[in-house]
Formats: sequence, structure tokens, C-alpha cells
Amino acid sequence: MPHRLALLLLPLLLAACSIVTAGERPNVLFIITDDQGYGDLSCHGNPVLKTPHLDALHAQSARFTDFHVSPTCSPSRGALMSGHYTNRCGPWHTIMGRSILFEGETTLGEAFAAAGYTTGMFGKWHLGDNYPFRPEDRGFDRVVRHGGGGVGQTPDVWDNAYFDDSYFCDGRIERREGFCTDVFFAEAKRFIQRSVDAGEPFFAYVSTNAPHGPLHCPEEYAAPYRDQVGEKQALFFGMIANIDKNVGALRDWLQSEGLADNTLVVFMTDNGSATGAGVHNVGMRGHKGSEYEGGHRVPLFVHWPAGGYDRGVDIDRLSAHLDVLPTLQELCELPAKDDYPLDGRSLVPLLNDPQAEWADRVIVTDSQRVIDPIKWKNCSTMSQRWRLVNGKQLYEIAADPGQKNDLAARHPEVVERLRAAYDAWWESLQPALSKHAEFVLGNPAENPSRLTCHDWLTDGKPSPWNQATVRAGQQTLGDWAVRVEHAGRYRITLRRWPAEADKPLTAGLPAGAAVPGLKAFRETPGKALAIRSAGVRIAGYEAEQPVEPDAGAVAFEADLPAGSTRLMGYFELAGGGRVGSYYAEVERLSERVSEE
Repeated sequence: MPHRLALLLLPLLLAACSIVTAGERPNVLFIITDDQGYGDLSCHGNPVLKTPHLDALHAQSARFTDFHVSPTCSPSRGALMSGHYTNRCGPWHTIMGRSILFEGETTLGEAFAAAGYTTGMFGKWHLGDNYPFRPEDRGFDRVVRHGGGGVGQTPDVWDNAYFDDSYFCDGRIERREGFCTDVFFAEAKRFIQRSVDAGEPFFAYVSTNAPHGPLHCPEEYAAPYRDQVGEKQALFFGMIANIDKNVGALRDWLQSEGLADNTLVVFMTDNGSATGAGVHNVGMRGHKGSEYEGGHRVPLFVHWPAGGYDRGVDIDRLSAHLDVLPTLQELCELPAKDDYPLDGRSLVPLLNDPQAEWADRVIVTDSQRVIDPIKWKNCSTMSQRWRLVNGKQLYEIAADPGQKNDLAARHPEVVERLRAAYDAWWESLQPALSKHAEFVLGNPAENPSRLTCHDWLTDGKPSPWNQATVRAGQQTLGDWAVRVEHAGRYRITLRRWPAEADKPLTAGLPAGAAVPGLKAFRETPGKALAIRSAGVRIAGYEAEQPVEPDAGAVAFEADLPAGSTRLMGYFELAGGGRVGSYYAEVERLSERVSEE
């Protein structure tokens, strides 16, 4: 009887074993949340927020407790995707044409695709909304995303507000019902199922815009916190609670499908807390945007049962977002390029042995948020023991996690050593700091190109980065850095409102509908501008024409040479003054015929 039972069970045992064979590369589920800090987890001691599913992941993971990113969104994502310092790879700001990952950078999507993985990106990209910078241009097979750095920002589909929105789905605009975080996790699950059905390993990059503001979430998630914290914190925690629920549901589904054992799950966040630091910040100084520890020290959980990373263990070695690409290259056998030296190092030795020999190193993080980077601006030069802040203040971080006691005067030799390391780092960045990411015009992958004022290069004044500022008629001027790929005839269309709004240039707009939470961007009434004429400048071509009363746009046609240039579109106002064209479309109509 025992032998007969064994024979009956043998097919089941073989099927189970076939899920993970010796040396089989893992599937990868990579989750990164937006504006959630180290203290915004109950497993990290938060006395209010409850995150049971992330706590469970924490209990079953290798946890890097001294892991650092950049203090804001795009910079962290650029370093994560490329393995290069933010100021080397391009996105050292979040707007104004400086949130874009330079051409020539290899992304995680490209690395996984080259290794035979099917790749999906869901949620927030924030590294460029135009060719050749979109995720579908950078290695991702399946993309469902919002535009810009958050739902309702200027590059996003007009009037999106977290619920029942329209998204960019493989380059097309498609509507989805439900709360944005729920949509992104549902799309990731659908992608994973298709990959499994096709017999392909998957890399699913789930990048939530939550809990970034504006703060919106379904009421049932915020309600439990309203009697403990203020309204902003309740909504912020509610958004995280919703993420937590989605993480738990997706992991449960992976388990039920027999995929959990050989799926590498990575969880991290993109910067310090934006809203929760006042409730719990693990004793750190600073929050999102800060050069102090609370601005850039974040969680990193790594869970892979088949690889032996399923027991809760803390790893206290200094590490950073730069290390993610080389780590995944080693774990997943991704191809490395000899001509693409990385700034990070693989964390696999520490994953295999948290006490492994690990040479000390210096890592720099900073918050530039300007068009042209400034040396020593809002920076932390870090070693395992020390933090040199802004090149002047020195803190022994283990003894002083709140960074209250400046020891620079007592340890001038440490200050000198870390300043020298920063100087060498800054010098290595110089070739990149003079570059501009240029939107490519006339390529079939995006023709016409749809440009927005989010990416204007301005004289220093912030560009109108969200739809509320566009509605308010923020009077700013700027231009776009572009590259005309093919000489030929082009149509340049200037708009006050995006095409999907379908409104005249001079019209105002009513306030949009409210959604649960704080004021949505679309609730700002659209200001009518008395536009009398429109003008354009590009590659030596300049023209201006009057605006008809009911015109929704003004179009110009010009023969443009190939090459790098700047594009400016503007509107002259009847009462005097000039405002930039918030939206522009550039379409190549024909290639120039050679006269030879």
C-alpha cells in the first residue's frame, strides 16, 4: 500500500519539482512605491499604520537596513534602472526636461529582455514620456502607465484623478475602471499569467504612484486612521494600506499558481517619507527631498525561496539603488556589457552571507532639482560609519541616527577624506552634466510627438508640471530640447488645452469632479486666456499668426533640417504678455528630397 501510494503521488511530486529545476533562473516581481519612507511600515515600528502583508514579506526576506536612494522620484528611478549615479544618467530633477534617462543608458528592461525574459512595466515611469525615452522604447514588452511623475500631472491623460482613469497602454490611450494602484497590480497579474502561459520567464516592474500626492484613496482604507492622525496622514496611510493589500493578494496568487518558490520578489521605495515622517521616522532627521538620512534611507526586501532568501535576516552594509542592476545581473544571469561600467556593485555576496567580507566604500546622494547641477548642493557623502552633509557637517551615523551632533571639527581628517571622494566623484560626472536629453522628432515610433510643458527648459521658474497649473494658466515660458531625425517638412501644432480636452484655445473650463481624498488637480477651474496670436521658433524657422476665436489649435508647417535644436511655442495675450504653448504636437509630413 505505501508503494502504491508513492506511485500515485509520483506525478504530483514530479510536477512540483518541475517548477524549480537546478539552476533555473527566477521570475522577478519588482515593486517600488512612491514617497513611502523607511518608517512607513508597521514592521519598522510605525505605531499607527498597519501593513500586515508587507510585514510578512519583511519576515521572509533579506532586509538591507542601510540602503539608500536619491531624495526624490526620477533621480532614484534613473539610478535604479541604469546602475549609474543619477547625475551621470540624466534625471537629476523631476521636471523641466531633467527627469529623463539619457539615451545610451542600459535599463533593467533591456537587460532582462536581452536575457530572454518577457518584460512588463506598470504604473509610474517618470523617466521620459516621448520617444526614445518611454518604457516601450527601453526594453519593456508590455506597458500600462500614467504620464509624468504622477496621475494628473501635465504629461498624463487629461483629467485623470486616480479613479477610473485612462492610461498609456503600449502607446495607446485606454480607459480602466478602478483605483490606480488596483489597476496596476491587476495588469501585472494579467501580464504574469500570459508570460507563464507562453512558457517565458517574466520581469514584472510594478511602480506605484501611490502614496505620492495628491492624496486620494478609496474611503475604506483611510477611514481606520482618521481618529489617530490628521486627514493628510490618514489618506497617506490609507494609500499604503491599499498597496499592502495588493502585495498580499498578488503573493497569494503566485503561491496558488505554484510560482512563488521561484519568483524573486524585490520591494523598495523611491525616497524618504513625504507625509508620514511626523508620525514615525525611525529616529532619522529629514524627509523626502532632504540630504539628511530620512530623505534617502529606504527599505529594500529581497525574497526568493528557491535561492535561499526566505528567512528574515538584516544586512547592515551600506548599499544603494546603484547596486540593484548588478545584483539582478548576477542572480538572473543577465548579460553585462564590457563598455558599460557600472557605479554599483552586486549585493549577492551579502545575500548569501550577511557577514561576508565587504570593502568599505563611499556613496554620494544629492538633491539637485535644477537645470544645471551645482557642486555640493544638498548632498550626503556616505561611508559605512560617516555621513558628510553638504561637504561641511559630519555625523557618526550609528551613534547619532538623528544627525544632531556635528563632529566635523573633531574629525577634520574624515572631512578631508570624504571631501576628496566627493571631488573625484563630481569630476567623473562632468561629461554628463553638460548634456541634454533630446526628444526625437520624426521617428515612426512616435509621429506625431506630443510634447508638454512639464518638460520645458525654463529660466529657472518651475514649469507647469501638473494639470492644475495648466488650468490656472501659469504664465511661464520655456522650450523643448529636440532632435529632428529626418530633414523634411513638419507640422507643428500649438495648444492651450490638450487635444483630448477638445476646447478652443481661448476658452475656460469648469472645475472637474471631485474624488475621495484631497482636492484633485482637475478641480481647479480652467482659466480663459485672451490669446490673440501664436508663434513658433525652431531650427532658424520663426513664424507667428493670429488666433481665430473658436480655434482649438494653431498649426505651422516648416522645412526643418536634421539635427539638434530647441523648439519654442508661445501665445501672445491681448492685454500684453506672453505664455508658453502648454502642449505641442510635431509631425513629420515628408522627408526632404535630395537635390543631387
